Amino acid sequence: MAKVTDLVKRLLVGRALRSGQLHEQLLPKRVALPVFASDALSSVAYAPQEILVILSLAGVSFYAYSPWIAAAVVVVMLTVVASYRQNVHAYPSGGGDYEVATTNLGKNAGLTVASALMVDYVLTVAVSVANGVDYVGATIPIVGQHKPAIAIAIVVLLTVVNLRGIRESGVAFAIPTYAFMIGVLLLILVGGFRLLVLGDELHAPSAEFTIRPEQTDLTAFAAAFLILRAFSTGCAALTGVEAISNGVPAFRKPKSKNAATTLLMMGLVAITMFGGIIALGLASGVKVAEPSVVAEDLIRPDGTPVGPGYYQQPIISQVADAVFGGGSMPFVVISAVTALILFLAANTAFNGFPVLGSILAQDRYLPRQLHTRGDRLAFSNGIIILAAGACLLLWGFNADVSRLLNLYIVGVFVSFTLSQTGMVIHWTRHLRTERDLKLRHQMHRSRVINFFGAVMTGLVLIVVLLTKFLVGAWIVVIAMPILFLMMKGIRRHYDNVAAELEIDEDYEPAMLPARNHAIVLVSKIHKPTMRALAYARATRPSSLEAVTVGVEGEEARQLQEEWERRGIPVPLKMLDSPYREITQPILDYVRTLRRRSPRDVVTVFIPEYVVGHWWEHLLHNQSALRLKARLLFKTGVMVTSVPWQLHSSDRLTGRREPFAPGAVRRPGQVKDDEITTS
Repeated sequence: MAKVTDLVKRLLVGRALRSGQLHEQLLPKRVALPVFASDALSSVAYAPQEILVILSLAGVSFYAYSPWIAAAVVVVMLTVVASYRQNVHAYPSGGGDYEVATTNLGKNAGLTVASALMVDYVLTVAVSVANGVDYVGATIPIVGQHKPAIAIAIVVLLTVVNLRGIRESGVAFAIPTYAFMIGVLLLILVGGFRLLVLGDELHAPSAEFTIRPEQTDLTAFAAAFLILRAFSTGCAALTGVEAISNGVPAFRKPKSKNAATTLLMMGLVAITMFGGIIALGLASGVKVAEPSVVAEDLIRPDGTPVGPGYYQQPIISQVADAVFGGGSMPFVVISAVTALILFLAANTAFNGFPVLGSILAQDRYLPRQLHTRGDRLAFSNGIIILAAGACLLLWGFNADVSRLLNLYIVGVFVSFTLSQTGMVIHWTRHLRTERDLKLRHQMHRSRVINFFGAVMTGLVLIVVLLTKFLVGAWIVVIAMPILFLMMKGIRRHYDNVAAELEIDEDYEPAMLPARNHAIVLVSKIHKPTMRALAYARATRPSSLEAVTVGVEGEEARQLQEEWERRGIPVPLKMLDSPYREITQPILDYVRTLRRRSPRDVVTVFIPEYVVGHWWEHLLHNQSALRLKARLLFKTGVMVTSVPWQLHSSDRLTGRREPFAPGAVRRPGQVKDDEITTS
């Protein structure tokens, strides 16, 4: 079974890599861009649409505000990109926002950022995959009918690919990411050429539809609130920017410069695609409504609702239909690569979450297993935890993008705001000691950029909390403190254990036990018992005795007679058990020995069978396991298992050594003198 499991693992994950091969997994810029920027680039597939979806609540007339909302989102994105270029130069170790906040604002601020990012990474996977399934459903209806199951299957596939290592996953995802970039930029160029140069009219599939507003005669305050809600939803386009600052160690040297260049490239491309898609969507007359009300609120030209059988195409599919024609080859290609990039956008989280988890584990805020690299030098445990969290969200929210987006971006703007505030303090601290005028000028410029970034992202965070709290963001607001308290508790546990185990001034290395009382547990006289006796004698304890529990009087008497007949040179003590209980009499006897001589230790040798089938575990060793579990809590008591390999175990371990140390020859008879040698 172990060999089969290892074979399957190698087929899925690949051969193990040596630790010395870690440098081979570092990424050049051309591979780092699709690895770390796919989330930010893919947001153009849903951020423009979600702006229109929110505005549609007040009717098509409110679409007139979308260019201004898009412009505001672009300003925030430019600010964040410029701010994070300062981060990667100042903190290239890979801690990103967590390191910046911890260093400059304190541990609690760092943990707040970490909890926010962890929630956001899980949501990134869920939102991206769910939206990717939507795009596939635009051409394959059966996919739209089974969204949660297909979305979870995609997450599992991405998990396997990422377990193969960051470089291999980056190469696998590079082609689809670049295909998406080229396809969308070509769509914008061709659409712009047809509109501005040829003067053509573009018609989206939903251009002739109208939208029944859910809210009419809005007050000025209500209208402003709706516009702010659309803006906060559009800010989903900024997610993924922080992943590059967390992933600086994965870049080739010079790491900071390459990371900053990749960040700039990502920002420019994302802004171009975001602005282009929303402009073409408005020019072609795209109409979209919330999925929960689309059947009733989206109205056909004849005045009837589209009905429950209508499938609302995503915005890029509608724009591609308007520019290239529905069913054309460019339309199919753009729909396909858009779905792919949305699936691969989750890869940003698959690279960011494990690295952040590793850093937190190194700081003892998460279990240490998250700091360990797997066979392929990836942080496998973090990858698996991220995938499990995303699958739970997809199942719990039925892979509904609109519902998941209400949880989205709260965490990332918490980290943005605290990180930029920390960077302002960072530059202020360095300006106090820096005397070089050129460097001081650069620091002043960087501080201004980070200050503006902190103000902008802080305002966006307030807007997001106000507009999204009641529609789902409250879940994130609760989840973040829970994670925060969990990490504080883990750190407290590790600190307490370290303090308890630390060698202090009162510790005396010479304080050895006065004596070692050895006990060999005996149920019957057979080969495992004889091996345990031989091994116990070989350890040369201060005293040695065999102990058995007399449950049935006749069996106990026969065991005593056989023991004496064989002349075994170890005294056998019979413990009485009137209630037929085995564990408690042994515990009471060990407690008596410890009470009699507190400075002594008691070593209990337990013979155990080693079996080769899972069902054999149910038939053997149950008493031994219960006893060991109880003895482990007794101070001054050592427990030693003495294994005896049954024939069935040969299938797992290979052929047994015929004369292994401590073994009794098979199939010969046990000889008394075999236990007398040490």
